[in-house]
Amino acid sequence: MRITRLDAIEVLDSRGNPTVEAWLQLEDGSEGSAITPAGASTGANEAAELRDEDPTRYGGRGVQKAVEQVRGEMAGALVGKDPGDQSTLDLLLCELDGTPNKARLGANAILAVSIAYARACAHSLQVPLYRHLGGDDAVVLPVPCLNVINGGRHADNTVDFQEYKIVPHHATSFAESIRMGEEVFHALKKLLQAHGLSTGVGDEGGFAPNLHSNEQAIELILEAITAAGYRPGDDVSLALDPATSEMWHHGRYRFFKSNQSERTSAAMIDLWDDWLQRYPIVLLEDPLAENDWEGWAQITQQLGGQVELVGDDIFCTNPDLLQRGIREGVANAILIKPNQIGTVTETMECAAQAKAAGYGCYVSHRSGETEDTFIADLAVALGCGHIKTGSGCRGERTAKFNRLLRIEHELGERARFAGRAAFVR
Repeated sequence: MRITRLDAIEVLDSRGNPTVEAWLQLEDGSEGSAITPAGASTGANEAAELRDEDPTRYGGRGVQKAVEQVRGEMAGALVGKDPGDQSTLDLLLCELDGTPNKARLGANAILAVSIAYARACAHSLQVPLYRHLGGDDAVVLPVPCLNVINGGRHADNTVDFQEYKIVPHHATSFAESIRMGEEVFHALKKLLQAHGLSTGVGDEGGFAPNLHSNEQAIELILEAITAAGYRPGDDVSLALDPATSEMWHHGRYRFFKSNQSERTSAAMIDLWDDWLQRYPIVLLEDPLAENDWEGWAQITQQLGGQVELVGDDIFCTNPDLLQRGIREGVANAILIKPNQIGTVTETMECAAQAKAAGYGCYVSHRSGETEDTFIADLAVALGCGHIKTGSGCRGERTAKFNRLLRIEHELGERARFAGRAAFVR
């Protein structure tokens, strides 16, 4: 099926920054579109966004250059051609770019085209996107991990760690799980109000109060779980993304918000060990920094049998970095973010590589999100069992939840909910 049209425009993400929207048409009239998200705490080895760097527009963050790459060079190479399948299309885009990190054409432009093509092909075949990508076995709905308290770079408060998440895993369906999560979210809001704490939200929709300590965030969430009528650890557990690469300075971890202290890698591992003993935590994402490979190997050896240890910044959805991690015994799961690598095919190949090695896969949004719901379909296509896409509010976050609710309804009796078993230990 030949591509007959490829276009793009500059649109806005959830932080009001520009990003790329592309849309593509096939010769049978089938169309697909996609909008690329953007991260704030980004890994050093992520695929490169193409920004204009023009200080007179959007503070230099405009994406007109990336848009022109879609309209110009990419359209010139693709329009009138029949790529045949997703992997061929994505290979053409990578070869056209010609750089290791997609810096010439921009991963933000390439990914939008890649996803748009996947959607157009799904429409042409008259199948849902998750089935087009994952086949007939794509029936597992993920456990939503809701980011309910924000800190770090996602909020201007006194909390060092970036994401405190609730995990409503003791449910029979995604619909029941998201109901549980929202009930805890609203119970937490009432609890914060009762304590005279702010209920303003951060970039991902979680609350961002000034707290006495990083532990207080945990204690408030546990209180909210109980107030909502659930049992901490049995019905609803916790997951954390402290984003420690943001805390890494000259080989030590600096607590730059709460108490201005510093810790070694060994001390950080001891901190997480202590928290695992005291709190019902099922997942730790980026408990150590992206360059702390020795520390990662140690924490995996010491704690990997107790909790899912997810590598985000250290892996960047990159097969080469993941292979090093597998070889060196680093982490037991990987975060999957399509814009870290830049194409649908590379994203899915990285997930397949992780699964083959016994690693878990955890599909994720970005802090600069859009109304695009691609990751919801991706989570079902991969059967990964859990997803993070923000808190219980903000439309760009709930759009993913609503898409998953629709997928579950569409699957009917075939739908399966991953539950507690989704978390690697």
